[in-house]
This record gives sequence, structure tokens and C-alpha cells, in this order.
Amino acid sequence: MIVELEYGRGRLPVRLPDTCEVTVLRKRPLPVVEDADGVVERALVEPIGAPPLARLAHGRGSACILVCDITRPVPNHIFLRPMIHTLLDSGIPASNITVLVATGLHRPNEGEELAELIGDRWVLDTVRVENHFARDDAAHVDLGVTATRGTPVKLDRRFVDADLRIATGLVEPHFMAGWSGGRKVVAPGVAHEDTIRTFHNARFMENPAAIQCNLGRNPLHEEQLEIIRMLGEVHAVNTVIDEQRRLCFVNFGEIVESHLQAVRFVHDSCVLPVDRKFRTVVTSAAGYPLDRTYYQTVKGMVTPIDILAPDANLIVASDCSEGLGSPQYRESQRQLVANGPDGFLAGILDKPLADIDAWQTEMLLKPMRLAGIHLYSQGLPPGDRELTGVNVVDSIEDAVARSVETSGDPAVAVIPEGPYVVPRFTAPAVVSL
Repeated sequence: MIVELEYGRGRLPVRLPDTCEVTVLRKRPLPVVEDADGVVERALVEPIGAPPLARLAHGRGSACILVCDITRPVPNHIFLRPMIHTLLDSGIPASNITVLVATGLHRPNEGEELAELIGDRWVLDTVRVENHFARDDAAHVDLGVTATRGTPVKLDRRFVDADLRIATGLVEPHFMAGWSGGRKVVAPGVAHEDTIRTFHNARFMENPAAIQCNLGRNPLHEEQLEIIRMLGEVHAVNTVIDEQRRLCFVNFGEIVESHLQAVRFVHDSCVLPVDRKFRTVVTSAAGYPLDRTYYQTVKGMVTPIDILAPDANLIVASDCSEGLGSPQYRESQRQLVANGPDGFLAGILDKPLADIDAWQTEMLLKPMRLAGIHLYSQGLPPGDRELTGVNVVDSIEDAVARSVETSGDPAVAVIPEGPYVVPRFTAPAVVSL
């Protein structure tokens, strides 16, 4: 049997032995939007919990629109132009409209990459398109601290000071915050590093509710909502796409209410009940743009942990065309390799400010506790292999064959789209006779 995994800008075919009992886990199909322009226009005039965009923009002197960085395949080219046209028609001058790339602590997106991200040359030529820099102290406004957990709240001045604030993004499973999009584009998207490093410390990360597809009592989600309340009026465009990156859903409105509507729409497509656990699981990092770094690849390792049987093997395909990730993440991985999982965790537990990108190494510990992890990557430089902290393999087929032989279990689960699909173990019902 041949299965195809999302990998780089294409798909990676994997031939599995005929003796394997293969279960392919994909998102449940969603209806594809046929008239994207019409659906976007309708969303802007029929918002959720807010007036239409044209009415919101009337009388405002400035606007700031947040877009996710290059690591998210958000269909910006579909909605940015009609939004900006609406703002211009409502009297906001082009010079007072900023599209701000919500980089968090990631690197900026510039040049051809920025053009790819925005997806519309007219936008680049008409309004200011700029990057957020989390380490620039002067570029942020200090709003105080959250009442619940004492997180310092510092946000990008361009967004805080705008008369009209709009976040845009993709709603998909997120392995810490439950779901991406909405409030997450604001914080960590355009937050200062102190804010980001606080709610990425071990106190948050080790909370059992800080998992994919969960918002209930999730400390990251709760903190993000409190930050939105401190900021004040914010609106959002939320999108959902399918495995082929086609638009399935878009809405506009008040940031919290509109985001929750999008979550409700996509939840049952992404979260799949599975009635057994597996000793062999094959997955991906969802392909480009997410699998450009090993840093992002960790997401594909975390989301299937609920279906890992004891002593399982988790085999992950990721291009890693840009290597490990940031210098800070590289150092974090060095600490993991040098000190082992227990030593690494002990070294970060009491830090009020997480070391930058150490949270991704911390999340890697979760699947490492449950399974042997095997990484297939054609893009990862040889010198970076040891720093992954996992076993790097040259053949997925061979890794599967070894796992099946060692476990004695022919059952293999395959998740072609990696972290965008979240399998949940649901024990089969017991039938009384």
C-alpha cells in the first residue's frame, strides 16, 4: 500500500508492506467555498457580534490589520484587498492603514517571502506592510499585568494605538493554546518578549489543560482572553482551509465570539475518535510552510500522543529546509541532549521567564515520554541531526518495518497532514450479553 504524506511543497509517497494493517487518519471533509470573493464580502457586511466593517471604519482615523507570519498558510490574498478597500472607502487614508505581520518571537518576513505571505502586490503597494519585533522595547505599550496570573502585558504600539484593530488568521488545532487564530494572533503574535516568555514558562506548559483542541481551563487561552479584555475593542477575520488549502470557512466580527464560531465549525473535522492505540504511527509536520524547521516539526509529534500505545514508535516526516530553527532553539536542544529529558525539565521548572523557544523543546518531552521518535528529513543538515534529540532515519519504510517486527503488531496508523489532525482515543463500548 502506498500512502502520501504532506512534505515540503508536495507529497512524499511511502510504500508500506502489504502485511501491515493500515489505518489512515484524515480530517473529515468540509464543504469548499465556491465563491470566495462573495463569501468574504458577505462576512464583512454580516459580522458576528459587531457592526459591518464599513460602519466600524466610519469616522476612524487609522487601522491596523494583523496577519500571521510565513509559518501559517493563511489565505491572505482572499480577504486583505476587500478589507482595505472597505477601509479606504470609509475614509481612512492609505497612509494610516498598517498590515502588521504577527511574528511573535519568530524572525521577520521580508522581500519575496513577504510578497508570498501577503499574496497580493496591490496590498504591498497601497498600505504599509511591516513586521512586529518582540525585542524592541520602545515599540510596545505596557498595559500592566493580568489579574489572574500576573503576566506582563506589553503589545505592539502600532496595534494598540490604532483606532480600528483587526486580527486575521487560520483556525486549526494548536498543541498548546488549543486552537490557533483569534486572540492568539494578538498574543503572542504582536506581544513583547516578556509577555511571550511568561505565558510560555513551565507553569503554563506543564498544565494538563494546555493541549490541542482544548479551551476549557487552558491557561494559555485564558491568559490570551484576559489580554484581549485589557486591550479593548478588537475584531477578527477567521478562516478555515482543507487539506488542499482550499477555503472552507471565513467570518468576521468581535474577536472572541467570531473565533469561537470558527472553532465550532472546524472541531469535528479535525478531532477524530479512534477506538484503539497503535505501536506504530506515521505522521508529518503538515508540509510547507510549517515543516521548514524542526522547531515547527514538534507540533506533528505532539498531536498524536493520545493514540500511542506503550513502547510505540512515532515516525515523522518533515523537510526541515531551514534546519533546526532559531539560535535560541538550537541552544535549548543542546541542553536537552546534554542533560536528558529529566535534567532539561528540572532546569526550567522554576523560571518565571522561559528561555526563548525552550517551550518547544519542553513540548517535545511529551511524546518522548511515550514513544521512540524517528525523524525522516531530507533538508536537515547532517550536523543538526544529533541536536534533534530523536532518532533520524533515512527510510520511513525501513522504520515502519522495524517497528512492526519489534512490536509484533501489524497495525499502523498514518496521519498524512500531521498536526492538523488530532486523533483521540475512545475506548470501544462494552456490550453486555
